[in-house]
Amino acid sequence: MTVPKHLDPGSQRDAIDRAAARLADGHLVAFPTETVYGLGARADDDEAVAQIFQAKGRPSHHPLIVHVHHRDAALAFASALPPVAQRLMERFWPGPLTVIVPRNPAIGAAAAGGQDTIGLRCPDHPVALALLRAAAEHGVLGVAAPSANRFGRISPTRAEHVLSEFEHEDLWVLDGGMCEVGIESAIVDCSREHPVLLRPGQLTRDELEAAACEPIRWSRPEAPDPKAPRASGTLLAHYAPRAKVRLMSEAELIDALDKLIPVLVGWSEPGPQVAVYSRSAWAHRPGQPGVAMRVMPAQPAFAAHELFADLRDMDALGVEQIWVEHPPADAAWDGVLDRLMRAAAA
Repeated sequence: MTVPKHLDPGSQRDAIDRAAARLADGHLVAFPTETVYGLGARADDDEAVAQIFQAKGRPSHHPLIVHVHHRDAALAFASALPPVAQRLMERFWPGPLTVIVPRNPAIGAAAAGGQDTIGLRCPDHPVALALLRAAAEHGVLGVAAPSANRFGRISPTRAEHVLSEFEHEDLWVLDGGMCEVGIESAIVDCSREHPVLLRPGQLTRDELEAAACEPIRWSRPEAPDPKAPRASGTLLAHYAPRAKVRLMSEAELIDALDKLIPVLVGWSEPGPQVAVYSRSAWAHRPGQPGVAMRVMPAQPAFAAHELFADLRDMDALGVEQIWVEHPPADAAWDGVLDRLMRAAAA
């Protein structure tokens, strides 16, 4: 039986160089970015990329994001860089932003899911950038990397999350600590006449529009743009734990607890039946038997940072359902709301 190989760049100076050589040889390497951990293969080798789809159980037509160490490296994968894409790259690279642009037809077909567009990103993480630079020295033009988890499940924000997802796989995992942002990059489609936000992230639409110097439409999960190219992480059902996620308002959540609590009087099972993830309900209904309460951070950036780890922790309790309080109607929460809506749709 093979097991994942844990590599700590802080204690092993050659870990990144060895991981880069492994990528160059066509193997998979998981690595940290500022958003989540990615499962990477060299994007200029369709056979290497095919291993990502196989390992994740991901449909091969669902495209990946190609990571590069510098904007100039993106030119290998693009047939053109539209002006709006260039403005966004200039402002937010390296950082949590993916741009979708017309693809160079000679490269990246598998990473693009067979489309004539491709998603490109330059991550803002020292380990990721060091790995990408080292891989480039081995002739790797870019690294295709979706989140390092089984398809449709919760994205990993710590190395141990990756190790648990692929515990029986021959996979190398570079450990860069907990991811700073905690949810995936924003994705802006720049391949058509007008830019469209396909997936929100840490960056708000106002920030993106200011850099783009033009309006950006939002293809929301509940009303997706039918003409948009397929993009990573934009399926209606995604980011889901094993337990069923129910997204409720504060009032709906408290009402649901009021109805559940009498049923759980004298609860004596070894674990809780329901987990509750809320900014406020825990203060109204503390210490209920059969209910595991976890506080959702009140600040959107911290909530994003903790979201996937908290969902994993609650799912590990063995609960049947996770009840989540709806985030505030504020643009800063759009990325968290997007992930929760897709998790609840699974």
